[in-house]
Amino acid sequence: MARILGYIATSLDGFIATEDDDLGWLFKYDGLDLGEYDYGRFLQRIRTVVMGRSTYDFIAAEDVPWAYGDQRVLVVTSRPIPAPKGPLETRNDVDALIAELRSLDDGDVWMLGGGQLQMAFLERGALDEIEIYVIPEMIGGGRPLFPATGFQSSPRLISALPLDRGCVRLHYAFDREAGDSGRNPS
Repeated sequence: MARILGYIATSLDGFIATEDDDLGWLFKYDGLDLGEYDYGRFLQRIRTVVMGRSTYDFIAAEDVPWAYGDQRVLVVTSRPIPAPKGPLETRNDVDALIAELRSLDDGDVWMLGGGQLQMAFLERGALDEIEIYVIPEMIGGGRPLFPATGFQSSPRLISALPLDRGCVRLHYAFDREAGDSGRNPS
């Protein structure tokens, strides 16, 4: 069974992008030495990348080559993508997608991007682990790392590690067998 993983950067005040989706605060840290936790190393062990439409649109608008040639890419959207930037498939049913991903046995799945889709996976108990890279920047508002939905959980800390230039890596597991239902309390 595939593990579904998160790997994401956040500002110190808990935002993944400004309100207008600017990542300039994060790009200031290009070249950050993450050692064995480097994005390139992480991506090498990923077989399938899942992202929401907003994340895809952001990536597609960037003037850089498609970075996921070695991975299967699934975009969750109800709208067609007329001229995809790279090879991808679309899905529109999150529950069916989770069942499909859980049936995979050919490598890990990366829940790319943030916010809404990541929270949908958390609410359904479908995110196994998350690596959060806290960047020492306060951006004052924007897109939250975890949108407020009423979801409650007590993830288990695997490790906390200071890295280059004041960045901190937090690694958590969402353990279903430990009584963490991963569901909204309502």
